[in-house]
Amino acid sequence: MGDTMSKGTRNMDLMKERFAKLLLGEDMSGGGKGVSSALALSNAITNLAASVFGEQKRLEPMAPERKARWRKEINWLLSVTDHIVEFAPSKQVSKDGTNMEIMTTRQRTDLHMNIPALRKLDAMLMDCLDNFKDQNEFWYVSKDDGSEAGKNKRDDDKWWIPTPKVPQNGLSDTTRKWIQFQKDSVNQVLKAAMAINAQVITEMAIPDNYIDSLPKNGRASLGDSIYRSITVDDYFDPGHFLSMMNLSSEHKILDLKNRIEASVVIWKRKMNAKDGKSAWASAVSLEKRELFEERAQTVLLIIKHQFPGIPQSALDISKIQYNRDIGQAVLESYSRILESLAFTVMSRIEDVLHADSLARSPSLGEEKKHPLRDSTTVMRSGKFPNVEEEIEELNLTETPTSTTLSEFMGWTLNATETEMKKDSSDDLVKENNAKPPNKLLSVMTSSKFSYIEKLETLGGLRSPTSHQ
Repeated sequence: MGDTMSKGTRNMDLMKERFAKLLLGEDMSGGGKGVSSALALSNAITNLAASVFGEQKRLEPMAPERKARWRKEINWLLSVTDHIVEFAPSKQVSKDGTNMEIMTTRQRTDLHMNIPALRKLDAMLMDCLDNFKDQNEFWYVSKDDGSEAGKNKRDDDKWWIPTPKVPQNGLSDTTRKWIQFQKDSVNQVLKAAMAINAQVITEMAIPDNYIDSLPKNGRASLGDSIYRSITVDDYFDPGHFLSMMNLSSEHKILDLKNRIEASVVIWKRKMNAKDGKSAWASAVSLEKRELFEERAQTVLLIIKHQFPGIPQSALDISKIQYNRDIGQAVLESYSRILESLAFTVMSRIEDVLHADSLARSPSLGEEKKHPLRDSTTVMRSGKFPNVEEEIEELNLTETPTSTTLSEFMGWTLNATETEMKKDSSDDLVKENNAKPPNKLLSVMTSSKFSYIEKLETLGGLRSPTSHQ
């Protein structure tokens, strides 16, 4: 009894400390020089995820104490959204039977729809890691290990990540298929989190200080060469355009992305300029500005797909830093850290599959690219994730996502067992039809990417980097 009370007291003290920091805007001096409440909450979610998930270097369940801490503290931070409300009309019947229309409060629509969906994605990722509890066909060795496995590091810059090792002849067919299945399931979670994050950032207002820092025309932002490539030719091939750019380093990729995003903002302001004498006024026709913007947006989309690990752009960082909408801050940070965790799990799965491919075909070791960084793989995977589509696909694949290896192996049945399984499954379906469906809620969005519909063959992954 005493231990329970002591634990409850510690939790209460910790919660008081967390919310005190939020109220003070991270300025513990009390001088009122802290950041906004929205940014303080965003930073709190980001820092919590970094401290909890930063140790997830292997495909294995999270430590119970870390999982318990995550569940407890993320619930504290998300509880703020329960009190972000909006007015909605409602009917009330008085004692004499008269119908009256009154205004009542309810949780803001975007939060009411998106927070439960993100919680579900969170739970699905935890379940995926739990699925690796009983596997025994791969293990890890440290970089200091003198064996060949310890030397086969694909990414030298990630020296702190243990190297997976598989049996001499590789994984069994069943385990390989199961791991690939887990990868596909996590990929769906990744795309759903990515779509929500991209949507929220799109809806954030562009800060005035970002706009003030821009040149007054797209040519100055892009440079003459890039500007001519986007605006001069009658026919524009975004793939050919990117092939002509120097994308040899993360810095160069991010610089190109920043330049193009700045030009898009400039062209939008020029299209919306009412006064011909305005600094944002343009002599170019509205139709051409729209064409230029569409081309630039297409290039940005391809960059997001081909280079999933690049840092957030200057525009994204500026939006997050100066955003004052607490609801959007929570949605953006929560979806971003889930996106990052999903990308991490995908990378760990790819490490195991890479080790398996080396064991089966050692000669392919030098030629095989990491699938997460292979633009060819990215380009084949379909169009950019749409929020509603990704959530619906997750609804359809929810059950397989939590499949353990032993359950997966149980799917290999003879004909008689298969028929018996089918009959029992039919009974289960009938039983479940009488229950409310356990699906992800629809996701609330108020705007679309106008350029997505024109890119039917593009796709891929994006993962955020550290919150700056």
